[in-house]
Amino acid sequence: MQIPRLLCLAGSVRSGSCNQALAGAMAKHLSLSEMDVTFLSLTDYPLPLFNADDEAEKGLPENAVRLARLFARQDGIFLASPEHNGSVTPLLKNTLDWISRVPPESRHAFRSPVFAIGAASPGALGGTRSLAHLRDILVALGAFCIPQQISIASASTAFDDKGDLTGDREARFLADCASSLMKTAKKFKPLESA
Repeated sequence: MQIPRLLCLAGSVRSGSCNQALAGAMAKHLSLSEMDVTFLSLTDYPLPLFNADDEAEKGLPENAVRLARLFARQDGIFLASPEHNGSVTPLLKNTLDWISRVPPESRHAFRSPVFAIGAASPGALGGTRSLAHLRDILVALGAFCIPQQISIASASTAFDDKGDLTGDREARFLADCASSLMKTAKKFKPLESA
């Protein structure tokens, strides 16, 4: 039986991003659990600001199609969402908007994989407000988003130089979220990919 394919990414491309660190920590944890894990940066998939007139005139950007196909091939996806003014980043929202415009082929970019979400923030709330908005967006796109999520407060000091979480409590949160994502992805893994 083929092992589940899992994708980890962050809605930030900033150098030193704590959400890139969180997505990396999740990818590392999942890899140690013998999952087929891809860790990507949206730096490699630049997209223009979504504009329906541009879409009508120029068609879908190649990177939107590439991301949609990549999403659709996964059994599970972990999204780390920075918090900008109490919501998701423009980068993440724009990326999801473009992916949603790509017609599904054999599998749907949002309805095929299981999603897990997390956030890391230097503040005391750990990005939880962005997670509420991200969950709403994913559900609106038809995604199944597991209830478990991870929120890392004081994130500027939460990771060591190897990219691992330094706090036992935070590490348990990550492990619990990863375990739920893996179990749910296995449970809902389409028969054709088994």
